[in-house]
Amino acid sequence: MNHWIREYNPKTRKDIVGQDKAIAHLASFVENYKKSKKKACIIFGPSGCGKTASVYAIGNEQELEIVEVNASDVRNKAQIDERIGAAMKQMSLFSSGKLILIDEIDGIAGNEDRGGVSEIASLIKESPFPVVMTANDPFDQKLSSLRTKSEMIEFEALSYADIHSRLKEICAKEKIKFKDDDLKTLSRRAGGDLRAAINDLQTLIGKDLVLTKESIEELSQRNRIESVENALLKVFKTTDPSIAVNAFENVDEDIDKLMLWIDENLPKEYTKPEDLARAYENISKADIYRGRIRRWQHWQFLVYVNALMTAGVSVAKDEKYKVMNDYKQTTRILKIWQANMKYQKRKAIAEKIAAKTHSSRKVVIRDVMPYMQEICKKSKKDAERMKAYFELGPEEIEWMVK
Repeated sequence: MNHWIREYNPKTRKDIVGQDKAIAHLASFVENYKKSKKKACIIFGPSGCGKTASVYAIGNEQELEIVEVNASDVRNKAQIDERIGAAMKQMSLFSSGKLILIDEIDGIAGNEDRGGVSEIASLIKESPFPVVMTANDPFDQKLSSLRTKSEMIEFEALSYADIHSRLKEICAKEKIKFKDDDLKTLSRRAGGDLRAAINDLQTLIGKDLVLTKESIEELSQRNRIESVENALLKVFKTTDPSIAVNAFENVDEDIDKLMLWIDENLPKEYTKPEDLARAYENISKADIYRGRIRRWQHWQFLVYVNALMTAGVSVAKDEKYKVMNDYKQTTRILKIWQANMKYQKRKAIAEKIAAKTHSSRKVVIRDVMPYMQEICKKSKKDAERMKAYFELGPEEIEWMVK
């Protein structure tokens, strides 16, 4: 059986769902890169939203040879020059031109040889071909030199309706029997990741080509959500710290999201104000230690984070609650990601303004940007002037006028 991810990979722009604005911007960049001041662009957004697929679809439409390199595979300056530099210097033998795709550029940040980022930035200056870089989070400080040389194009998280629409098309082509409510459930559970949704659909239909509610529920039980739910039972339904402290040992989820799971379900579980207050006090202490890990890389504090958010929450109650609750995944994860992207976009714009005005980014954010935003909102002409002078992309100037 063919893998559906490959079989249903978008061939043209029309095959990409939910990203019309980003696709138009990316296609325009590739078509007009010779006239553009910036010879590269960074496309960013959550996993499975169509970033890499869009590059291939546009390359296919414009008959371009795509040379793809994963940033995590080139760990130093020499490897980057060998792989990416060589591709930029050779003309295409089989196509009208080339498109250089550097996938997961944020994966290069933090490598031991940090000359990698500056080497890519240098190569971009001389590239005769458009360079497209993909990222989940392009706003790492280490990537600032790439951001200033690149157009920024944001791909939004796909809605469940977009995913449902694509899955419905696949079901029609594969002659799969399904109930629309079940297909919508599968689409919602994908969490905005179309690639994961297609994989799940192919996994669930079996030889009979039938999607059932039961098979979706079985998949849920095999997924990490079930593991998190079981772990929460060990935390919420015991007062023994030795049991609770190991609750998340075998859960395949990062600690930030586990803390959000606890935060989401704790008020439903602990109904006595005194128990709830003690539990949140321990979670807040865990968050303080987590902040120190992020700021100073003091990973020895991780044991305290785990102890406070598991055993600390468990012993915060006077006695076990007998009522069983249906633990739900937090809806805050996507909202937090979106808020972070908005904040980081502001920082990226401030960096460009700071470079032109010889100011610090902090001063620009505090003293300059509020006035610039008001000017942009009141005058389209002034907004266009600022866009040209500060070399802001369409999404960046759009952010300024919001």
